[in-house]
Amino acid sequence: MRLLIVGTLKGQLTAATKIAMDNGASVTHAEGNEQTLAVLRGGKGADLLLVDVGLDIRDLVMRLEAEHIHVPIVACGISSDARAAVAAIHAGAKEYIPLPPDPELIAAVLAAVANDSRDLIYRDEAMAKVVKLAQQIAGSDASVMITGESGTGKEVLARYVHSRSARAKRPFISINCAAIPEHLLESELFGHEKGAFTGAVARRIGKFEEATGGTLLLDEISEMDVRLQSKLLRAIQERVIDRVGGTRPVPVDIRIIATSNRNLSDAVREGTFREDLLFRLNVVNLKIPPLRDRPADILELAQHFAKKYADANAVPLRPISADARRVLTTNRWQGNVRELENTIHRAVLMAQGDEIGPEAILTPDGDRLDVAKTQPAVAHATFAAEQVTRALVGRTVADVERDLILETLKHCLGNRTHAANILGISIRTLRNKLNEYADGGVPIPPPGTGEYGQRIATTG
Repeated sequence: MRLLIVGTLKGQLTAATKIAMDNGASVTHAEGNEQTLAVLRGGKGADLLLVDVGLDIRDLVMRLEAEHIHVPIVACGISSDARAAVAAIHAGAKEYIPLPPDPELIAAVLAAVANDSRDLIYRDEAMAKVVKLAQQIAGSDASVMITGESGTGKEVLARYVHSRSARAKRPFISINCAAIPEHLLESELFGHEKGAFTGAVARRIGKFEEATGGTLLLDEISEMDVRLQSKLLRAIQERVIDRVGGTRPVPVDIRIIATSNRNLSDAVREGTFREDLLFRLNVVNLKIPPLRDRPADILELAQHFAKKYADANAVPLRPISADARRVLTTNRWQGNVRELENTIHRAVLMAQGDEIGPEAILTPDGDRLDVAKTQPAVAHATFAAEQVTRALVGRTVADVERDLILETLKHCLGNRTHAANILGISIRTLRNKLNEYADGGVPIPPPGTGEYGQRIATTG
């Protein structure tokens, strides 16, 4: 973990700094907002800012947002200054810590930021095989591709590989290729020079340089634009990058780990992913099975999350009853580990008595997970399926595909990302299809439309 202390807190947080460093964190200091931005632009990076409440936190937050630098802020100040604490939270700070500091409180905040659900918990043989392969290749500098459904723990496994590599004491930098707009992703990856484009007020070091000596995780790489993929290929092959607006190549020394929840071979056939880049990245493929295919992990993870959230919410640690365990092991867990974690978090909060029983194993809307569909519902679903099948006869595949895409988009209220996930295609493939339909004169649902949106509009 990388901690940046901003302001005149250096002396007051000596104990906290020592705790952070004892736990493997690196600590950097900055005197004010301008120096903070200089440090972050310069490639040192930070996972957390501890900022003197006397500084202009709102100005710092706005300047970070303007330069697309995302890092949580915790404000610090004298305990009696309640007004300043409230102002700091309103300005964008995530938390406030009173001074003089309580080392245990500081340590807890650092642990919360550093942990972020990154423990690798497994017992099932299917997952054990993946972990064994990860251990075998961790010490090399070979590029790694980690594949699996959303929520299976791809980033957790990537951090596991990094922690067992020769680069473990160097940075682990992660960037989500699907979460950053295409026109900004190149700058995020490779950095830019001052004046390279509107808003480039100073030189900014990108993730490649920030990760030098360590590991760079390219999360959901299948969503990267093909044009940018060619620049990524050059960076991997030649170990040099070009900053946006730069005039000379910059050498880098990193290991690449990439993740995808899609079949990249299909993406290659569709023309949305370069085959030569896939070969370069896929030196070793760690394929994580979905949670439903590793049943022994379900209870192991459930017990881990039960303890984690009992501690986090200061409630008693309750064992999971036999009936609740049966509910957990028979569920399909379409959302994988992420869904299981959220379910156990709810169970910890809702459980009564000495155990976590099946009545506490709930869906997000409060229904019991083990309540089967009623017979009328099953009959209705069967009838609906038969009607849909009849409606398909006599139609072309292209027409059926178009209607499926548009109806799914309406169901998702125009949200392209959600629709692509449901359809099992990349966001780029979806956009290409929608552009094709629009060119043919077919109306495309904009965000905020669909039956559900109309019901809200008419009943709100």
